[in-house]
Amino acid sequence: MHEHGSESKKFSEVARLRTPERLERLEVARVVELCLAGGTFESMLDVGTGSGVFAEAFAGKGLVVTGIDENPAMLEEAGRFLPQADLRQASAEALPFPDGAFDLVFLGVVLHEVDNPLKALEEARRVSRKRVAVLEWAYREEEMGPPLAHRLKPADLTRLAQTAGLDKIEVLALTKLVLYRMDK
Repeated sequence: MHEHGSESKKFSEVARLRTPERLERLEVARVVELCLAGGTFESMLDVGTGSGVFAEAFAGKGLVVTGIDENPAMLEEAGRFLPQADLRQASAEALPFPDGAFDLVFLGVVLHEVDNPLKALEEARRVSRKRVAVLEWAYREEEMGPPLAHRLKPADLTRLAQTAGLDKIEVLALTKLVLYRMDK
């Protein structure tokens, strides 16, 4: 009985990450198009892949997808949607890949959660060949998403990116989110 309860709790967490309302708020298709615009990309790393929502969308565009997450339960769920993907347990601040391993490194609504955002951006830059894209919540109070105190101010995120060596930064405002597209 106890095990069933934990299974249903895990399912409800993943189900929450994939509700139609949340997927609409994340503007998945638009984000993927903007991440790939103006370049040729064959491989990508999804940092903090969660249940694999974005990784699945990038795979649907023909990219070879690798995903990392610190939570093994999330990796297990992502594997159900992306059995072909290389999914590994790892931290955004210590990516287990060589320099320039991926054309695109994507951090989807995860940077505000990491312990060291600068180190995460430095690692993203290191393993990226062409582009780093960061999707974050807009810096404003909203019913959905994290509280304002946990959101990143655009100026702060831009400064962190520049410090990490990413200085070609485009800031693209979406409905509820902001996409920071940074080319090397």
